[in-house]
Amino acid sequence: MRAVLIDDEISNLENLRSLLEKHCPQVTIMATAQKVSDAVNAIEKSLPDLVFLDIQMGEQTGFDVLKQLPTRNFEVIFVTAYDQYGIQAVKFAALDYLLKPIDIEELINAVTKAEHKVATQIQTSQLDFLLQQLKKPEANVSKIALQMQSEIRYVALSEIIRCEADNTYTHFFLSGDEKILVSKSLKEYADLLRPNGFLRTHQSHLVNPKYVKSWLKEDGGVLLLMSGEKIPVSKPNREGVKQMLGK
Repeated sequence: MRAVLIDDEISNLENLRSLLEKHCPQVTIMATAQKVSDAVNAIEKSLPDLVFLDIQMGEQTGFDVLKQLPTRNFEVIFVTAYDQYGIQAVKFAALDYLLKPIDIEELINAVTKAEHKVATQIQTSQLDFLLQQLKKPEANVSKIALQMQSEIRYVALSEIIRCEADNTYTHFFLSGDEKILVSKSLKEYADLLRPNGFLRTHQSHLVNPKYVKSWLKEDGGVLLLMSGEKIPVSKPNREGVKQMLGK
């Protein structure tokens, strides 16, 4: 895979280059860049399959690179830090990202996934979706991208009834009696959707309060959904759930 590395700090570029050369021999580094304008030129000239893109680049961001490109026919792996601007939008778009300092296993996994997408020519609109999300305040996010086995589904948050853990996978139960399986843990979605009002009732359950019909007192507390389903509320979560529901 042809790759371009973009980061405003030379030490980070050198470290990433070293890690890729040692652990990801399928990646051929075509160019590196430290400024937004140089990054745009490098991508347009190199026509990479994969771009490693730092989010924070001085007074600009990696998103500025994407905005300046007329076409974006490549995979992106973002490189970022905790709580950095835009990371929530990246997660909602189901795009891969690496946290600094870069973990080798996470790097290998991200590259392997990108290689699969390139090899199978899976084309998605994730980057377009990301740039649309960035135009909105985080509280106004209305859709989420869900990575399925052979497609990316863009689902309105209002259509999600509940989520249920299945080991490291998550089942999404949607309005219209649709159920889809996503290869990420429930914890990731609980952290992501909590600011949008979703309730973590149990270690295996996440619920959209829009679909809660009532609180049942059986078994110490159970949520009855409009569908008739009963969702358990674990003891550590009871008070928090009751407060959120105004009970």
